[in-house]
Amino acid sequence: MRIAHVANFYGPRSGGLRTTMHRLGHGYQQRGHDVLHIVPGAEFERDWSESGQRLTIPGRVLAGSGGYRVIVNVARVRRLLEEFAPDALEVSDRFTLSSLGDWARDRGIPSAVFSHETLTGLSETFLRAPRLTNAPVNWWNHRLARRFDHVVATTAFAAREFQRLGVTNLVRVPLGVDLDVFHPTRRDEEWRAAQLASDDDVLLVHCGRLSPEKKVDRSIDTLIALRKRGVKARLLVAGDGPTRASLERAAVGYPIAFLGFVHDRTALARLLASADVVLAPGPLETFCLAALEALASGTPVVASASSAVREVLGVDDAHLATGAVAADSPRLFADAVQSVLAVPAAVRREAARRRAEQFPWSTTIDRMLELHQSTHERRAA
Repeated sequence: MRIAHVANFYGPRSGGLRTTMHRLGHGYQQRGHDVLHIVPGAEFERDWSESGQRLTIPGRVLAGSGGYRVIVNVARVRRLLEEFAPDALEVSDRFTLSSLGDWARDRGIPSAVFSHETLTGLSETFLRAPRLTNAPVNWWNHRLARRFDHVVATTAFAAREFQRLGVTNLVRVPLGVDLDVFHPTRRDEEWRAAQLASDDDVLLVHCGRLSPEKKVDRSIDTLIALRKRGVKARLLVAGDGPTRASLERAAVGYPIAFLGFVHDRTALARLLASADVVLAPGPLETFCLAALEALASGTPVVASASSAVREVLGVDDAHLATGAVAADSPRLFADAVQSVLAVPAAVRREAARRRAEQFPWSTTIDRMLELHQSTHERRAA
């Protein structure tokens, strides 16, 4: 098959979406398929990698996003797709690119749109008026679902806002993790010791974009709460984004270091494997690849009980060796961290890795290919 994947909010420092596109593309290529990615950037560019061909077309910078771009010239995207002549179309965007579902339908091309975010949660976070936004969000989601053959949700949490509308073309396809790159053997005791004041210290890591919906401030407040309890903890924040300056001000006087965006995957794997606990406080996370990468590295995760990360961890309200979920408060996050640390290190590291091994990228890739193939077969019948 010839598979095209078009996305917004893709850039050198984008996290889960970029990783997902690259891993899917690489998997498709390995299975003999041709792949085209169309993404926004500053100017037109064409390049090739093990993930396939990538066309970068000019996109508009979204104000307040920290540099993310969106494609507004959808007509150009359609022309590029016509030239590529895909057998299947994947879209990672629910806004400016949503009309591509109509384009695919009119040509009998199987299509799938990924739900990488909760539109309901984002509207409530940024607009702070749920009563005013629920109806438009429901209308938009229903319209989106009608345009594509499938809406792909990575978790039950991500699927919820479509299920309540009775959407019948909703499918669940969990994401995966590179189990070779992210591995407990990446733990580096010498590097870890260099980050800490003593061997007794606890190393916490927050890994992700520094933006309002990620609630990075809660990780900072959790560190502060632990310090007040006498826990000699240090926090490393990996990532960048529009709230970095305000977060750095809030962290003054505490053992917190901002590492910026970690480009090198091996360095990121070392960071995650060398931590005692990874924090994922964002209440709107629809999957959180960073949490899964932490588990693969043998490190438990403490996450917001409001998010989908509980599904990734495999926990309900209990504190297990893979990590814990906590209500959205620094005090309860600190409680959860201490509960996880009470589990012997060898036990929690083994449990975390074992959980991550249930999420190989091969499963995600095969499931998506089955989805496209079944749509072809259904139409041919």
